[in-house]
Amino acid sequence: MTDVTKLLYEICEDEAVFEPGVDLIESGLLDSFAVIELFSALEDRGIVLYPTRIDRNKLRTADGIRELISEYENAQRDISSPKQNE
Repeated sequence: MTDVTKLLYEICEDEAVFEPGVDLIESGLLDSFAVIELFSALEDRGIVLYPTRIDRNKLRTADGIRELISEYENAQRDISSPKQNE
């Protein structure tokens, strides 16, 4: 599992990302360039998020980003698991 707060720290270079519930967008930690860096870093880890297909409000917190990653991983599992006839 990707350590979201560590990744955010690498991108934002601010320890405020470790504060629970901090609004990354409102605080200015996650601006448009940082979002691009985040998506690129996640893609490097095999996690492809499409900005037009996600709830952008989930980018506001580390927990929200974790939720997006979890949704992606669950969708990938559903795609790769064989369908069983019932």
